[in-house]
Amino acid sequence: MRGLEWNRLYKTYSKKKYDPKQVASAVQRLYGDAYVKNRKGVFEYILGGEVDTKFLDVRMFDEATKRSVYESQTLEAQNKGESNCPLCALGHDANKDKIWSISDMDADHVAAWSKGGATDISNCQMLCKTHNRAKGNR
Repeated sequence: MRGLEWNRLYKTYSKKKYDPKQVASAVQRLYGDAYVKNRKGVFEYILGGEVDTKFLDVRMFDEATKRSVYESQTLEAQNKGESNCPLCALGHDANKDKIWSISDMDADHVAAWSKGGATDISNCQMLCKTHNRAKGNR
């Protein structure tokens, strides 16, 4: 691919052995993913162990998806008398039954994107910002 820093990539990643078939398969999978906005970062993402999604400029959940998930999650939580953050609802602290505003929540991939989780409504949940930031790539 033109425009890549092949020399830098070689110097950074040449010590590790790669299976060409696995690399080609991963490139094909990522090129076919509509949520990968930076195709030039695909090789570095793969060579780096498919960990750092910043190379892909992955699109996050759109506002309509966030609002839809927030509304259904909040309605369900209110009916159960628990927090609309699923992780707060599991706890034994003051936030166990807190209803967070949408501005105090982040959209989260239930199955991490880096581990194959899709960026669609079926894989979205709203978490309070504290829990979402503590969760990381799990």
